Amino acid sequence: MKKILKWIGIILGIVLILAAGGAAFISIRGIPKYEAKNIEMKVDVTPERVANGQRIASMLCIQCHAADDGALTGKLLKDVPKEFGAIYSKNITSHKEKGIGNWTDGQLYYLLRTGLRPNGQYLPPYMPKFPLVADEDLKDIIAWLRSDSPALAPSDQEAPESEPSFLTKFLCAVAFKPLPFPDKPIMRPDTNDAVALGKYIVDGQIACFACHSKDFKTMNVLEPTKSEGYCGGGNPLLNMEGAVVPSANITFDETGIAGYTEQQFIDAVKYCKKRDGTILRYPMVPHTGLTDTEVKGIYAYLKTIPHIKNKVQ
Repeated sequence: MKKILKWIGIILGIVLILAAGGAAFISIRGIPKYEAKNIEMKVDVTPERVANGQRIASMLCIQCHAADDGALTGKLLKDVPKEFGAIYSKNITSHKEKGIGNWTDGQLYYLLRTGLRPNGQYLPPYMPKFPLVADEDLKDIIAWLRSDSPALAPSDQEAPESEPSFLTKFLCAVAFKPLPFPDKPIMRPDTNDAVALGKYIVDGQIACFACHSKDFKTMNVLEPTKSEGYCGGGNPLLNMEGAVVPSANITFDETGIAGYTEQQFIDAVKYCKKRDGTILRYPMVPHTGLTDTEVKGIYAYLKTIPHIKNKVQ
């Protein structure tokens, strides 16, 4: 019996040593690097592309990358849970050293699709990726990044380097990986098909499902409808003070938005105006960049998905 206990102790000791060594390796190595492919691409910077790119960016990029002075030089992301560390967004101005002035269009496109910087550095999920966004919409964002917008003027100001926690490093080692680069073109939906347009916005372009499903940890970015609690709300989001604000149920259940008329839904999405006239609280923000037609498409699409009974306080 003593020999058995001795061997059990030896085995447990070896396991603990290996675990400690693995933890030390993950902590020291940090976020893994991968091979970033070189994509040949040149985007035509036209007024039409810039306008649409800015419209989309106003609902995605600008919110996270805008500093207090409005320049897109990066900042502390206060609504990222503290267990993931102190996370700062990057300088995305046209500065050639501190920003993205030396990046090629292909490198920008590859990052937006996969999450890999040109040096192979992987950006964890707090940097959104856009695997389902149409090729032309991503090119429009790139055209805007190349534009003469004052917010993108070259600036050598930059936020501090992020300090990801051990949990973030561990998850990037075992779970979070770069997304696959699409092997075929991704087309824009038919704007005359309200449901298809709405699905594209909910699952791809704006990715409403990500915040409005059960939890970021169980969302499926490649097949959004397979996310746990798809659009049923309850995701524990944070406001700027670090308090938990669960996301709303946006399915057409009575605990969701079944009582909303189309116009009331437009007012909520575009202007954060609730049916009783009060204002929806952060992290919900006004999506004034969406057209009424697009919001009507979202409304039409949400009517087609399964209702989820989940009363969110």
